[in-house]
Amino acid sequence: MAEEIEALVVGAGPAGLMAAEELAAAGLSVTVAEAMPSPARKLLMAGKSGLNLTKDEPEEAFRAAYGPLPPALSAALSAFGPAEAMAWAEGLGQPLFTGSTGRVFPTAMKASPLLRAWLARLSGAGVTLRRRWRWTGFDGPALTFNTPEGPARLAPRVTVLALGGASWRRLGSDGAWASRFDTDVAPFAPANAGLRVHWSSHMAPHFGRPVKGLRLTAGALESRGEIVLSAQGIEGGGIYPLTPALRAGAPLRVDLLPDLAEEEIRARLARQPRKLSTPNRLRRALSLPPEKLALLMEFARPLPADLAPRLKALPLRHSGLCPLDEAISTAGGLRFAALDEGLMLRSRPGTFAAGEMLDWEAPTGGYLITACLATGRHAGRAAAAFARR
Repeated sequence: MAEEIEALVVGAGPAGLMAAEELAAAGLSVTVAEAMPSPARKLLMAGKSGLNLTKDEPEEAFRAAYGPLPPALSAALSAFGPAEAMAWAEGLGQPLFTGSTGRVFPTAMKASPLLRAWLARLSGAGVTLRRRWRWTGFDGPALTFNTPEGPARLAPRVTVLALGGASWRRLGSDGAWASRFDTDVAPFAPANAGLRVHWSSHMAPHFGRPVKGLRLTAGALESRGEIVLSAQGIEGGGIYPLTPALRAGAPLRVDLLPDLAEEEIRARLARQPRKLSTPNRLRRALSLPPEKLALLMEFARPLPADLAPRLKALPLRHSGLCPLDEAISTAGGLRFAALDEGLMLRSRPGTFAAGEMLDWEAPTGGYLITACLATGRHAGRAAAAFARR
């Protein structure tokens, strides 16, 4: 016999917890089933280096980061954007600050205080969290689970699935749920991923160091920021927004001196004594730091007589994106064509989906977490309305 419950949320990440909060606010008794021993592990990991909750910028610029918006995602972000995300965090007693680039962080610079306050509020609203409950599929109107006590079946009035993407498997997002659906799932692919590079031995002294003040381009995409060099390749906020173009095979080029025109670079180099070596000319004329100079020597040899064009558009040769499980997030997932505007599965009335398991992607910088919260809220509200009907 299946246990009958009012509302079920599968997955206790940001999207699932937000859906649970909306369902509880509507007066429903809510059960959250989480496969891992503790909730929101990926959120906690993201918060170790500073939890970037959202991006405080004009609405048009914020929405543009997601590319073409399906109607359901557009509606979710219209109702819950940067201002709402900030108000939500402050409502949990978490003071915030906004950095010079518009990125918004808790003053505590980590996720654990926010998560503790959120879980306490959910518990006070009557939300029940069942840990180590791994969803194994549908069985008619019921959902089946492997639990510490053995197999279990739940028969909810409404369900919100918030099962995550397919990266960071050790934190619970393994994408295994995709096999339980039909062709409505787009194949997973890395998003916000680093690049593999086979460096020469001369690059080893620079591993672990950031290269700042770059403009990077791939196809029609452009990014201003920094990258970090590692033994495996290139990581960092400057490269992640270019992942869609790199995934499609677009070549990568970097402008090492984005604030100087080509003519100015050429003129500064011409004023240097000819007896100087090329590295010394570059250092003296352009204040080129060691990491940028190393990149130039790695990818521009044999050096041309006119270095200015290479400094402005240096081709970075690489061996492709890092593996799927090493990506910060994933593209692919449940297609929006399989969902109505309330994020309900058309093939399964009463079952909704939210978060990174949906087929969307966005760069880091607050866009990921905001959209997970927004779609969780959107699905939770739609599920509550369905239950009332």
